[in-house]
Amino acid sequence: MRVSKTTVGILFGGRSGEHEVSVVSAQGALGAIDTARFEPVALGVTRSGTWLTPGETREALRSLAPGRYEPLPEVDANPLLVRHEVLRAVSGLDVVFPLIHGPYGEDGSLQGFFKVAGIPYVGAGVAASAIGLDKQLQKAIWKQAGLPVVEYLAVSREEWLESPDEVARRAEGDLGYPAFVKPSNGGSSVAISKVRSREDLGEAMDAALAYGPKALVERAMTAHEVECAVLGNERPEASPLGEIIPGREFYDYEAKYLDVGTKYAVPPRIPADLQQQIKEMAIAAYRAIGCEGMARVDFFVEDGGSIYLNEINTIPGFTPISMYPRLWAEAGVSYTELLTKLIDLALERAARGDD
Repeated sequence: MRVSKTTVGILFGGRSGEHEVSVVSAQGALGAIDTARFEPVALGVTRSGTWLTPGETREALRSLAPGRYEPLPEVDANPLLVRHEVLRAVSGLDVVFPLIHGPYGEDGSLQGFFKVAGIPYVGAGVAASAIGLDKQLQKAIWKQAGLPVVEYLAVSREEWLESPDEVARRAEGDLGYPAFVKPSNGGSSVAISKVRSREDLGEAMDAALAYGPKALVERAMTAHEVECAVLGNERPEASPLGEIIPGREFYDYEAKYLDVGTKYAVPPRIPADLQQQIKEMAIAAYRAIGCEGMARVDFFVEDGGSIYLNEINTIPGFTPISMYPRLWAEAGVSYTELLTKLIDLALERAARGDD
């Protein structure tokens, strides 16, 4: 007797600065998914925001070298025809696995679309996704929950354009130099800068605010960068921990994805009791924003033992060198098994009527 397979849409690409990362994540997932249980359907979204049909997506993927950080090619097609074919393909899916990182994919927009359409999807819900991509909002929630966060200053684009000197004075008075500047709504360490002067601050703010309406200025600290992968719905589990040891001054986009001298320590170079505290804190941070499915929670750990939450990623990278699958592999969960668990979690949530 032939058992029907579950049709899984692998959605990737998108309009954010993490487009190429998403493409490589999708290549990894498509190559590892259990095809005995699942029928994968790849759906790409170009940098301009055009949704590709399954046929166009297959053709685009064939044109790209595996593991290369390249954008999906744009297509010259009738938008109305593409829209009809894409909607028809989406309506035939049993579940969607969104791998679009950053804005327009990880911020609740797609999750809301699939929720309205009644299609189960992997990962955090609408609200948790929106919180997960807004660093200012997540930090405020964690502080309210009694969880430690790095000292920061949130700055809107309007504030910066109207009174940059006042913003600089506040940053210097509250945080001092050196400090880090990053977009409030970005990921993959895109547009993050280390600043040591007011001149540096101006350049870094302009770069960060090019990616969104808010930026964060954070106190720089000398600390271990530790990551924890969390998996689950009502009863989330924490993975073994990993430490990032950047080959450059800090862990930016190139260090994260182009492997420029970056090293990893699993387990991290911190005492076992701190590792347990971090796992518990990761689950607490995950629950505080109402996360489900998956997330990677990032920490700073000072040599004196102080632990600070850095950020949460509700659609963490699934590239061959990404920490989320690496950490679960350390726990004995293979890449293929991890994909299966995540899809099952999405279907379980839908069966509860929570989507």
